[in-house]
Amino acid sequence: MVIHIVMFKFKDENKALNLAKVQSKLIKLETLIPVLKSMEVGINFNESERAFDLSLYSTFEDENDLKAYAVHEEHLKVVELIKEVTTESKVVDYILE
Repeated sequence: MVIHIVMFKFKDENKALNLAKVQSKLIKLETLIPVLKSMEVGINFNESERAFDLSLYSTFEDENDLKAYAVHEEHLKVVELIKEVTTESKVVDYILE
């Protein structure tokens, strides 16, 4: 199984609204993209300077499914929104044996 984790820092403008909007759209991807096995999307409550605002944890059968997800039309729509409302992101992908 492949684990895909992404963390985002959001712009201050309309932050709460944009967090909720992105969270909702990401969660809906689970029903729209068959190769996406599972997804958790959480909004951060930690006020540390090091903290990011939203975290995405998703699972895939293998690396090919992750690649298919990355270019899926519905995913790309959410990516465009995320690019508009965030300032930074970090990602890690790994295989869980």
